[in-house]
Amino acid sequence: MESDASTSPRRRSTSCYSDSGDSSCSEPFSECGSDDLSFTPAAAAGIHRLLLSCAAEASEDAISSLVAELESPSPSLDSLRRAAMELRLLAKHNPDNRVRIAAAGAVRPLVALLSHPDPLLQEHGVTALLNLSLCDENKATIVEAGAIRPLVQALKSAASPAARENAACALLRLAQLDGSAAAAVGRAGAIPLLVSLLETGGARGKKDAATALYALCSGARENRLRAVEAGAVRPLLDLMADPESGMVDKAAYVLHSLVGSSEGRAAAVEEGGIPVLVEMVEVGSSRQKEIATLSLLQICEDNAVYRTMVAREGAIPPLVALSQSSSARPKLKTKAEALIEMLRQPRSPSLRARAAAVVGAE
Repeated sequence: MESDASTSPRRRSTSCYSDSGDSSCSEPFSECGSDDLSFTPAAAAGIHRLLLSCAAEASEDAISSLVAELESPSPSLDSLRRAAMELRLLAKHNPDNRVRIAAAGAVRPLVALLSHPDPLLQEHGVTALLNLSLCDENKATIVEAGAIRPLVQALKSAASPAARENAACALLRLAQLDGSAAAAVGRAGAIPLLVSLLETGGARGKKDAATALYALCSGARENRLRAVEAGAVRPLLDLMADPESGMVDKAAYVLHSLVGSSEGRAAAVEEGGIPVLVEMVEVGSSRQKEIATLSLLQICEDNAVYRTMVAREGAIPPLVALSQSSSARPKLKTKAEALIEMLRQPRSPSLRARAAAVVGAE
């Protein structure tokens, strides 16, 4: 590839893209961040003792007593806070407690807390549901209790940043239940809020937003269009072009899910995605080279204009190097070779079937 910056609009990077030392081609999404508790120094000692006690298994009677406090007809704010916090902590580390808490009927009163005006109580409710959703057996129960829309509202307007981030994580967990749950989260309006979190959130918020968007867009096709319409492509490309963001891999995988639709491909091209993807093929990690190559295959598959743009951007030399690399996986070499052939004959319709087969093999 030409090294003269005047021949290409792409910004050159002097360092390899990397979110971590892992250069494998496995998906870059770890589990969403969960219950990060912070308290004033004065409360720390008591909370530490409570954490230790909650890490152990709780009796059914103790859990039922806490649920009864949440359902009391005229509870005090302090008693609600205490009960919700203890349920939150009981579900934090112990899988058996998560099952017991859901079985005791805690989910519906916890969902009710999501609309409570007290910010701390709302945070306890959101995070308790997040911790309960760590158990796959509880996801359907939480969805059936009507948690999706209140969680979306908490993502939108909760006073606590932790509550907003934990709402994003809880929605991710519920979206993993099945395609209908992912679609329901999208219909409830979560995607524009997640895109906003991706743009303006802190480091954890951005990572949680990207993880949730990936789950939603992979789980339901209709969510891809929602993400494109919400403007997700631009912040994703910004993160992909910035190795210092720590978000290159995650953003690239979300973008790959979006370019599976015609609207996503058009948005990626219009927002300047081709230079970013080509540069990733040139200087990215093995995982990034692979996902960028596959994204370029999808962009080029059925559009001669896009193929010409990718070729003019200088994609062929790094793709040739990739196809000849002794360290590249055979599947990656096959993808690179298919894209090279497509770019060298950009108007040939006979290449469409082969490209579709390579993309479909994933």
